Amino acid sequence: MKSVTFVFQFGWPYIARYKARFVTGILLGICFGLVHAIYPVMIKSLAERIHPPVVAIATEPVQKAADKKTDNDLKQTLLQKAKHVGARLEKKADSWLPRAGNPLTWKQIVGCLLLPPILIGLRGLLGYLSSYYMAWVSLRVMTDMQYDVMVKLHSLSLDYFNRAKTGDLMARIGSDTGSLYRCLNLGLSDLVKEPITIMGVLCGLFIMDWQLTLISLVFMPLCVAPVVAIGRKVKSATQGMLKATIGQSSHLLEGFANIRVVKAFRLEEVMKERFRHFAHQNISNNMRATRATQLVNPVIEFSSAFGISALLLFIFISGRTIPDLLAFVTGILLFFGPVKKLAGIHVLFQTALVGVERLRETMGERPSVQEPITPATLPPFSKQIEMRNVSFSYGDQPILQNIEMTIRKGQKIGIAGESGSGKSTLINLLFRFYDPTDGGIFMDGVNLRDASLDNLRQQMALVSQDVFLFDMSVAENIRMGRLNATLPEIEDASRHAFAHDFISQMSQGYETRVGERATRLSGGQKQRISIARAFIHNAPVLILDEATAALDSNAEAEVQKAIDHLAENRTAIMIAHRLSTLENCDEIIVLEKGRIVERGKFRELIAQQGTFSQMARKQGIA
Repeated sequence: MKSVTFVFQFGWPYIARYKARFVTGILLGICFGLVHAIYPVMIKSLAERIHPPVVAIATEPVQKAADKKTDNDLKQTLLQKAKHVGARLEKKADSWLPRAGNPLTWKQIVGCLLLPPILIGLRGLLGYLSSYYMAWVSLRVMTDMQYDVMVKLHSLSLDYFNRAKTGDLMARIGSDTGSLYRCLNLGLSDLVKEPITIMGVLCGLFIMDWQLTLISLVFMPLCVAPVVAIGRKVKSATQGMLKATIGQSSHLLEGFANIRVVKAFRLEEVMKERFRHFAHQNISNNMRATRATQLVNPVIEFSSAFGISALLLFIFISGRTIPDLLAFVTGILLFFGPVKKLAGIHVLFQTALVGVERLRETMGERPSVQEPITPATLPPFSKQIEMRNVSFSYGDQPILQNIEMTIRKGQKIGIAGESGSGKSTLINLLFRFYDPTDGGIFMDGVNLRDASLDNLRQQMALVSQDVFLFDMSVAENIRMGRLNATLPEIEDASRHAFAHDFISQMSQGYETRVGERATRLSGGQKQRISIARAFIHNAPVLILDEATAALDSNAEAEVQKAIDHLAENRTAIMIAHRLSTLENCDEIIVLEKGRIVERGKFRELIAQQGTFSQMARKQGIA
């Protein structure tokens, strides 16, 4: 019951959006369950018409019960009223149902032919409609939840994605929400229908004979105890299965994303072995869950067989009639069917519980970079960006220490340093992908912590070494810089990026899809499309993160020309591995182990014979 409550509480805010259809599905499920109460009574009534009971045997228990209650006038009155209602119903039924020894009428023929189909058809219709409404609600709940999980993940800061595996993120959106969908669609529907069915059948059986009913229920604990233990095993197996699935998915994504490396280093066998390892883990946990799940039906059937055996024995000992036997066997079968389903629901909810716990964990994550409650207005950049005593560390590892820097509007600032010196971290702080551990960054006097992220990032454009293009058309990729850009504006931005000519020569021009990872384009072409995207963004601050580092000399010359054009009339911050690209900068900041060790113009730094000069000599610059 705890797992049901936990899952339902988590899902209720989403279910409440579709309350009308959800309640309709519940009510139809209740009606579906109540219909089952008629079945044992109908079977007994039809059996008595075929094989009338011996009056003495049939009436003796009732008569004895009545004699014992003569001192209770209220109960006697209720008993007489019940008999009176039963007699009226019996009389009404006589006109529509045949009785052995009496001549048949056309109404009795029609009634006998139609009564079972009508009841079974009504049951089927109510079950179908209840399941339909539950599926309708569950699908929308899953879709809404997937959307919210995606929005939540996008709201988190970069440190979360540095910790998470891609396969895990995909599992949270896909399989975790999918398990909740199956739970709501199948489990919640049966969770309404089956208990009502059990109660309806029990009421019908108690009305007919309370003693037989109690005997039938003696073996109920034998069904419940194993199911609880099985549910725990299923939950444990599901956790292991999910872990193996995430590992397998991440392994596949890594392998396909780096297929050139895999082939170049002949790592196919390594990839196969790792995949096989995860697959074996998956099989092991899957079989654990399957063994536990498949035990449910045999356990309940074995227990119900004991119940039926005890019922038959009691019927023989007490001298009950054949109609009693038929009615109660039917009732027991109708009773233990829902019990089996409820046991399956328990297992289903235990499986869903794993996904819901992970979803709740995801929704409870908080971004390390927080939006201010009342953000300050950040006007269009007009003066300067200041870093005041900025320090940053990943945990206990310091990356930047006591950075003091001023970047005035229109300046071209270069950032140089060996790998690991903190260059990219500096850019991450400017975009507020992270916040400084100490100190602050100010744009025109406004602390970036006080500005909204959207307002800040409108004023910055990024062109990085790692170019990512979406599997969309060229025009759509450029439009990502400004979503309301028109095609003429896109073409104009492409001309400024020196990309228009090669785009026009593509099979469908600007409507050509670039493909996954844009493998149909060269490195220089991809970079110029990203520069066109930066052009159309038209931000006053341009950040270039080793934008030409991965290009050959010809492509670098083409891209550098586009970058120079893009940097005109803008404030540019350039990180460069190739120091020659920083020659025209107004100032170059040299980082070493997270500290500023030199600053100045290109030729000044060469002449100082310091860190920058040593780096330049390694690249053949004297």
